[in-house]
Amino acid sequence: MTTDGGGWTTIQKREDGDLDFYRTWNEYKEGFGNASKNYWLGNDAIHSLSKDRNQELRIDLQSFSGEQAYAVYSTFYIGDEDNKYNLTVSGYSGTADDSLAYHNGMKFSTKFQDNDRYSTVNCAKDRLGAWWYRACTNSNLNGMYGQSGVSGKNYTTWYGFKGYEGLKQTQMMIRHKK
Repeated sequence: MTTDGGGWTTIQKREDGDLDFYRTWNEYKEGFGNASKNYWLGNDAIHSLSKDRNQELRIDLQSFSGEQAYAVYSTFYIGDEDNKYNLTVSGYSGTADDSLAYHNGMKFSTKFQDNDRYSTVNCAKDRLGAWWYRACTNSNLNGMYGQSGVSGKNYTTWYGFKGYEGLKQTQMMIRHKK
């Protein structure tokens, strides 16, 4: 990867709707997909890469109309499985607005593993994805992939960029801080 000086490891990628991201805890733990197209590295691997707490995160977004934006976080790591892969993220910069800090400190949730703070709703089931949901979304990059023009909280969204409009492409990358 040559983006922003290179050295990135892709941990999530969405290019089309060919792969369903509405999956179980174990699938997110182990990872799934094809790294060149639609992909989740796996929470165990993401934890291993970020546990030294010296990683930064970059998220690239593209709308169906071709608009692009990015978000960079100078601090990123997730806990281990015993801590439900809790998210630590801070230090936003970029063009996409900050739609991840809202979820800082949250545990990872999947359709059968409800770790959000919403007492009456399982956000992962309601949003048809898996994420570090608070109550429920400002971002949902593992939500349902929609076609051009769709809008809704259960789609692949980044609220600060395009509201709840489904996104065409997303990519999450981490690298060791320089």
